[in-house]
Amino acid sequence: MTDLERISVFLADDDAGWRGAYRRLFERTPGFRFAGEAADGATAARLVAALRPAVALLDVQMPGTGGLAAARRILAETGTRVVMLTTFDLDEYVHEALTLGASGFLLKNASPAEVLHAVRAVHAGNAMLAPEVTVRLLDRFRPRRPDERHAFTRRVLSPRELEVIRLVARGRSNQEIADELRLSLETVRTYLRRIFAKLDVRDRTHLAVLAYQAGLLHEPRRTSTSG
Repeated sequence: MTDLERISVFLADDDAGWRGAYRRLFERTPGFRFAGEAADGATAARLVAALRPAVALLDVQMPGTGGLAAARRILAETGTRVVMLTTFDLDEYVHEALTLGASGFLLKNASPAEVLHAVRAVHAGNAMLAPEVTVRLLDRFRPRRPDERHAFTRRVLSPRELEVIRLVARGRSNQEIADELRLSLETVRTYLRRIFAKLDVRDRTHLAVLAYQAGLLHEPRRTSTSG
């Protein structure tokens, strides 16, 4: 496997022990390439801009420039996908990270297998949120009253597209959506391309946030097969 075929990963965390453990994990796991590391956000942003790894894992809280500030610069200047890491599942961190364009948010007590899965998923264009974070998001973005976004989303999406967006927001993969709705994988991809275009969203993470904000997860599921 060449370097171009492996997922290049950058780590930013002020805990040298954590960095060392995950550096070794990515170095020894087939399919990954360790791209570099930093102990603070400013260095991380500078190195990611130079190295252009596929995925950057950034700790939220670091001395000086923190992970959110680094993510803002990385997401504005590079095509690197960002996964935020923290020991705290504070709502404001999650909300700001997703608003900036981060593709994932994990707690640092995640297992190595969960971290590897998150990097693979994010690299493939999927959202990856810790289960604890998903539950908090469901409550935070629960609509308190009908709004224009809710009406717009329902107006522009077909019943089948609404089913797809609900499953994306619940963390289902394309294959899982295909299996649950009894569709082909390519049909699911076509629906997602259409939904992204209609709603002008960048990726699955932001599609999920929009679904929460529009109240789509709190409505009864439909069984329509129309497109």
